[in-house]
Formats: sequence, C-alpha cells, structure tokens
Amino acid sequence: MHDTRPPLPPFTEESARLKVQAAEDAWNTRDPEKVSLAYTEDSEWRNRDLFINGRAEIVAFLTDKWARELDYRLRKELWAYTGNRIAVRFEYEWHDAQGQWFRSYGNENWEFDDNGLMRKRYASINDVRITADQRRIAL
Repeated sequence: MHDTRPPLPPFTEESARLKVQAAEDAWNTRDPEKVSLAYTEDSEWRNRDLFINGRAEIVAFLTDKWARELDYRLRKELWAYTGNRIAVRFEYEWHDAQGQWFRSYGNENWEFDDNGLMRKRYASINDVRITADQRRIAL
C-alpha cells in the first residue's frame, strides 16, 4: 500500500494551488518528520548547492536548516503547472543566532508521482540581509 497525498496529478489550476498551499503550511510547522512525509522514500532534491536523496536525508537537512534559520516563515506562490509538475516562487524570512534577519527568495520545480508524493524538488535560493523593521511575513 502506497501513501497518497492529495491532490493528485494531473493538476488543474485549483489543485496546483491547493498543493502549493499544503506545502507552505507544512514547511511553516518546521517539523522535519511531518514535512518529509510529502516526499517519496527516494525523493531527489537539489537545494542551493546540496544534493539530497531520500526521506532520511530530507529530515536531517530540515533539522539542521531550522536549527540555524530561526523564526522561519515561508510564503509560496504558484508560478506554473502541467501534468505532474508544479513550479513555484517563494520567499521566506528568518534570523540567525546573532539576530541578523534575512529574506530568502527562490524558485522551485516539483515533480510528483501518481500518488501525489513529490519525487523531485529542485530549488534555487538567494538570501538578502534585512533589518527587523523590513520584515513582511509575520510570525
């Protein structure tokens, strides 16, 4: 029995928007185990300059990420969709242990299996230093 994660491909505009919102909501929990369940057991990622394979590596990556990126808050926006693929743009804000705030911008390309689990995630991300009063995403 395979896990399923609706909505399932092929995506419509409505189902793609729901998938993007579900991803945003999950990542904003900052719970690596919960987030990892949206990906296939052998999911392939490229995140900046890192290549990550499988749920165990996803959990390790997210655990480390959210230990460094404090008070992380994310917003995602549907950019395009077709069949079993979705492209999003996103931004998130966070601060480091010294209190320096950042806004990180990026794009992701996602590919899903027939059960709605993400099997590929390719992310390009850039960070910009901001001051606390420049924040746009509330905690």
